[in-house]
Amino acid sequence: MSAARSLTPQPEPFSLPVRVYYEDTDAGAVVYYANYLRFMERARTEWLEALGFALPAIERDHGVIFAVHRAEIEFVRPARLADRLDVTVEPAARGASRIDVAQRVLRGGSVLASATIALTCLDARRFRPVRIPVPLAAALAGLPNPPRRSAGNGACSQEPH
Repeated sequence: MSAARSLTPQPEPFSLPVRVYYEDTDAGAVVYYANYLRFMERARTEWLEALGFALPAIERDHGVIFAVHRAEIEFVRPARLADRLDVTVEPAARGASRIDVAQRVLRGGSVLASATIALTCLDARRFRPVRIPVPLAAALAGLPNPPRRSAGNGACSQEPH
């Protein structure tokens, strides 16, 4: 098992502003829990784009896609109809075929939800784990390797390390 190294603190995490629309809420005008994951997905897509890696180009140029391998989320406070939120992305660790990110949904600086998302890089045709493309890996250089998980607790045993 490899230990993760500490990250050098970044000045600001990537942040995507999101407004809560009626379609995002349940009958009580509170954001439906699954929609927090949708907000986080949008933020990760925009984060990669801001790094210069649009998802369609990654698939076209490198033949890979990213899939959520694991998601751990904690709901702290509800977001409501018409709220203006900020959804953050902070890379936490990187393996040969995996990126771990920490994400938060904030309203006025208060945390509404926080999550750790593990993304696995997959061959777009075979849906098998492959190494992260060199240009993206270089952009993420300096991130610690995530700790290895035993095959008994949901880890993808085919992931190269």
